[in-house]
Amino acid sequence: MKKGFYTIMSAQFFSSLADNALFVAAVELLRTSGQPEWQRAALVPMFALFYVVLAPFVGAFADAVPKGRVMFVANLVKVVGCMMMLFGSHPLISYAIVGLGAAAYSPAKYGILTELLPPSQLVKANGWIEGLTIGSIILGVVLGGQLVSLNLTERLTDFSLLAAATNLDSLGDVLLFAVLAVAAPLYQCAEFITSLTMPDASVIDVAIVALALLYVVAAVFNLYIPRTEAPLQPFAHSVPGLVRDFSRCNARLWGDKLGQISLATTTLFWGVSGNLRYIVLAWGAAALGYGTTQASSLVGVVAIGTAFGAILASVRMRLDQATSVIPLGIAMGVLIIAMNFIDNVWVAAPFLIVLGGLGGFLVVPMNALLQHRGHNLMGAGRSIAVQNFNEQACILGLGAFYTGMTRFGLSAFGAITIFGILVAGVMWLIQRWHRDNRVRYRAEVDHLLDIARRDPH
Repeated sequence: MKKGFYTIMSAQFFSSLADNALFVAAVELLRTSGQPEWQRAALVPMFALFYVVLAPFVGAFADAVPKGRVMFVANLVKVVGCMMMLFGSHPLISYAIVGLGAAAYSPAKYGILTELLPPSQLVKANGWIEGLTIGSIILGVVLGGQLVSLNLTERLTDFSLLAAATNLDSLGDVLLFAVLAVAAPLYQCAEFITSLTMPDASVIDVAIVALALLYVVAAVFNLYIPRTEAPLQPFAHSVPGLVRDFSRCNARLWGDKLGQISLATTTLFWGVSGNLRYIVLAWGAAALGYGTTQASSLVGVVAIGTAFGAILASVRMRLDQATSVIPLGIAMGVLIIAMNFIDNVWVAAPFLIVLGGLGGFLVVPMNALLQHRGHNLMGAGRSIAVQNFNEQACILGLGAFYTGMTRFGLSAFGAITIFGILVAGVMWLIQRWHRDNRVRYRAEVDHLLDIARRDPH
């Protein structure tokens, strides 16, 4: 891998770490302030809102401006969202602003991979990026859960705890050590800042300042992302022109016989996965009696499995083999339904690892195939913006659906059943769709797969 790839990975790690920790902090802020549960569920679709609204613009912007600069600005927008939450804006509005930064960040993050690396390395690169992102989810949800825990917050400033953690005899101890190694210096800096500016700051206030500092760290890494040789693509300055350009790109990707299959698969996967992040928190409370801090570790367990699956896929899969993983999506839907029958954490932990592993092995090759087709059809930034639009629209739609059901009393068990049936059923339809394409458009599909096998660089 080229040197710049590791800088991108570092920036992505810290930005994603803060995103996921902030989600848990926002959930706890809404809970402690007495807001209804449907508002906690609404955090997921609110984060996705600007991905959908700004999709026609952020892709073109990412192709017209050096992508490292786009990522730098996007992280500063996330800092603004943190500050809004800190100084009294409603958490749903503040978290939506963080989503605005994420919407601008994503086309640049993934788009630069196709500019920096040849197609033969895209699956491997996606495996590392997704594996590292999922690693940041693991640490992020645990970090967020621990930062809002008063008992642990009191211990974060005691460096003797880190020394005591050298006798690591379980995965939980290793995770705690990793979280404390990140959290201790961050928390001390955040506590110092809040002591000067907010003498009556709560534990959650200090946590939010600490996460804003993480976004600043990510922004610093963005400054060192190299400029690629890919030419910048000018975009229309009028809103109607940008919307027309985006609509053409969206139609072109959905019309491509491989692009449509990979786009449909990743859209469904991220739509369900984005909402499962909160559903697992709700399931942990309903099935295991967990609070926010304990339930956040379950999200981390799913992410551990996803990381293993992503890394395994990056080693075992080639770009032209991507569509062979579609049956794993059907199996994933069945396993989601099976969660309803688990009420023991010792059964839940390995089960959630397997569930996450299937998802990781599914999404990495399909994501790489989608990037490859998008880059060939329209340019990196625009193709990622189209991907984000569809995936985040699915998150927004499913999140709004789940929020509405929660508002009218649907249990976590009912939501899990509906999501599981949805995943298995739609993945079966996608499988049938691809088989039909292979029969009706065999020459075209074989030609596209042959392009994926070859390295034009």
